[in-house]
Amino acid sequence: MALSTDDVKAAVTAHWNRRAPAFDAGHTHGLLNPAQELAWRGLMARLAPPVPALDVLDVGCGTGFLALMLASSGHRASGIDLAEDMLAIAREKSATQRLPVRFLAADAEAPPFPAGSFDLIVGRHVLWTLPDPARALAAWHRLLAPGGRLALVEGAWWDMTAKEEYEDIAARLPLFGGRPAADLATPLRAAGFAEPEVVPLNDAAYWVEAPRHERYLILAGRDAA
Repeated sequence: MALSTDDVKAAVTAHWNRRAPAFDAGHTHGLLNPAQELAWRGLMARLAPPVPALDVLDVGCGTGFLALMLASSGHRASGIDLAEDMLAIAREKSATQRLPVRFLAADAEAPPFPAGSFDLIVGRHVLWTLPDPARALAAWHRLLAPGGRLALVEGAWWDMTAKEEYEDIAARLPLFGGRPAADLATPLRAAGFAEPEVVPLNDAAYWVEAPRHERYLILAGRDAA
């Protein structure tokens, strides 16, 4: 019997709940040394300078990497994820760092906020985990205020092996394994975004070691009109 979309999302959620305790120890997930932290903070400062303060949503926030970093610069940040074990860690870090970030259990494809709620929406390695990335992009466009921007940290992991909970659902995830930046331009435009800009992230500082595959930040704005 074919799996329903809810079954697929449940499997994805189970995967990330299981990985939550060790998630921040991964060199593509946490901040493992001063050089890596400096690189990411520099990137976030270029993306969202401290003034003016922005309303920011981190979709598929995991343990809060982007939301917490942007909140530490004075932005009003929220994060959503379906993995409660990830959110528990994010909330603990928020409390420890005394950063007022809202972390909510919610679906990245259907965030529960009014249209135009955010100036900036960010995500890190989330598109490939979604059964309907086109639906997610359309929802994120709706949530942006006029002139707002979407910023996604993505990559192309073509040789990624489906394992554990992903084994039975990889075929149901259109972007499983990631995609080159050029492949995301069409779905972004289809969702209503302006022509995207790509910032390569192949510097080893971001990842502790030089990445074997393309990694990048893709930026796309919502027209001000």
